[in-house]
Amino acid sequence: MAKKKEILTPEERLQAALVPESEQPYKVPGNWCWTFLKLISKIRTGKKDANYGSVDGEYPFFTCAAEPIRCHGYSFDCNAILLAGNGDINNISRYNGKFEAYQRTYVVEIIEPINIDYVFYWFKYRWFDFNKDKMFGTAIPYIRLGNLQEFPIPVPPLAQQQRIINCIESLFAKLDEAKQKAQDALDSFETRKAAILHKAFTGELTTQWRKEHGIGMESWETKKLSEVSTLQTGLMKGKNYSGKTVMLPYLRVANVQDGFLNLSEIKEIEVSEELIDRYSLKNGDVLFTEGGDYDKLGRGTVWQGQIKNCLHQNHVFVVRPQSDVLSPYFLSYQAGSRYGKQYFLKCSKQTTNLASINSTQLKGFPVLMPTIEEQAQIVLLIDDLLAKEQQAREAAVGVLEQIGLIKKAILARAFRGELGTNDPREESVVGLLKVVV
Repeated sequence: MAKKKEILTPEERLQAALVPESEQPYKVPGNWCWTFLKLISKIRTGKKDANYGSVDGEYPFFTCAAEPIRCHGYSFDCNAILLAGNGDINNISRYNGKFEAYQRTYVVEIIEPINIDYVFYWFKYRWFDFNKDKMFGTAIPYIRLGNLQEFPIPVPPLAQQQRIINCIESLFAKLDEAKQKAQDALDSFETRKAAILHKAFTGELTTQWRKEHGIGMESWETKKLSEVSTLQTGLMKGKNYSGKTVMLPYLRVANVQDGFLNLSEIKEIEVSEELIDRYSLKNGDVLFTEGGDYDKLGRGTVWQGQIKNCLHQNHVFVVRPQSDVLSPYFLSYQAGSRYGKQYFLKCSKQTTNLASINSTQLKGFPVLMPTIEEQAQIVLLIDDLLAKEQQAREAAVGVLEQIGLIKKAILARAFRGELGTNDPREESVVGLLKVVV
């Protein structure tokens, strides 16, 4: 004979719904209580496989990335929190309406009158930390239904839930406004840099300097790069040598960025001792890349002897300016300006998403050349202006990094009743839980 299911009294159900004091993550105000998500929600999973969203249709289809795609039909029609069951479990979203969901997407409906937005912000705050040591699998970690069911949540009285939501959203709106301004400043950095370089190589930046020195724009000349510098091609990998060889560090295209060097990974190459001087870099050399992606075309910077006995590969050209007529820094800035980039792009050999220049085209670069004294002044002004822009850029990056931390701190205080939302005179939420469970 089958055993009858045990029938619990309302008080027993309530006690089963409460998180034991010893297991509570932290103390909450007296009229709050800790419960488990399974007691205040209905949890389901999507049924569709990853290919279901390939046909355009009427309703959203939610993947583990919580990104809606269009598809036909729907299985859900509800107000729910959607969670990624594998991969990046930080993907948490809210949706109210008709939709489909991928197999590893959890659909969490909150039992009324508990406020779904309150629970949503709790997920945003605590879900990742709760699961970071509870993931299953190796290649693609995932969470089990039990993770959700046993997820503890602090529940305040209903009126406090709404006040907490209002407070969070008000503070987040201000932070999002600051974030947008910081992002706009960051996004416009390259535009501002380009504007500075444009002024430099149209003579606008040194208008006052020329007046003070009694010269005009007629002092500017245009000369081919080959007339005022020498060009050195680089070392080819895999070459066989008959004599004695050594291993030395060398620069690759990946090391040469637009206006700076990335020296985090320096590789070595075999070279004949007789050819070391031929392929060595010298202080003041201007480095140019042969090409690759469009944004890499002709990019370069000035070598300042950062690595002893350093060579360069054949995809990195070295230009050695005549120091009495051409400043290496002036040349590097000009090559990276709109004027320089337009030249290299125009004369380059182009294929799909790729472009390249050869040594002949580089030698033919028409260098705009004021006097060496004005070049020095232009470099000085560019350095100063770009240093200020870089400071602004770093400040914007700092703001963006801090906003995420500030939001988490706000949520931490919100779910402890420390944002001025708690009213100890309000009736305990225990009475509400009795109705829910």
